[in-house]
Amino acid sequence: MGCSFDVDHIEGALVHLEHHDVTCVAVSRATLAEIEAFKQRMGWRIPWVSSFGSDFNYDYQVSFTKEEIAKGTAYHNYKMQEVEIEEMSGLSVFYKTVAGNVFHTYSTYGRGAEELVSAYVCLDLTPKGRNETGPGFNLGDWVRHHDRYDDDDFDFTEPYQAAKA
Repeated sequence: MGCSFDVDHIEGALVHLEHHDVTCVAVSRATLAEIEAFKQRMGWRIPWVSSFGSDFNYDYQVSFTKEEIAKGTAYHNYKMQEVEIEEMSGLSVFYKTVAGNVFHTYSTYGRGAEELVSAYVCLDLTPKGRNETGPGFNLGDWVRHHDRYDDDDFDFTEPYQAAKA
């Protein structure tokens, strides 16, 4: 849910980034068909690629093996820490030279990319702030995909489902 929330905010900045020689690309382990369907549903135009079948997400410590999850710890956010799910959020920056060489210049994880989420900035100015007082004490307690806020059947305890039966 958090990654979708991030993309909602980045989507609005795309035109400005593109005119400043910056390309923003989302990466997911889902198949390209799944990505394209979700992208269309959300109305996004961000370039989005699939890392399905590759080690990319593992190399940047945002995906974890079944063994790491069973063990309960993995390397994430520059340290060994508890992991309970296969995916965590992360943001990486790369620089491509005129010669075509690509360099990894920056990564941040967890709440390290909050500066990109203007809704947090707005909420932080209000009396209740983010009001993350539900069972997870995080954005999972309140944020929904932007097309699901009126969905009375929305279940925060279940992972995203493309369509409910």
